[in-house]
Amino acid sequence: MSRVCDLTGKGAMNGYNVSNSNVKTKRKFYPNLQTKRFFIPEENRWITLKVSTSAIKTINKNGITAVINKFIKKGYV
Repeated sequence: MSRVCDLTGKGAMNGYNVSNSNVKTKRKFYPNLQTKRFFIPEENRWITLKVSTSAIKTINKNGITAVINKFIKKGYV
């Protein structure tokens, strides 16, 4: 499974570990992804999404259906 948020499309970023002697080695910064179940009352069913914690906060604030519709409209999903 890829480490990409289902709603926002957030993925890994590249960067470097920098030692005290300023030697740089490549590394990745991964998003904080969580597997979470959400209930959609309009469809009367549960869905499981792998979402970032920032997307979970947005869902808690605006509601799951509003967030899904917004991301579909923007073209993320």
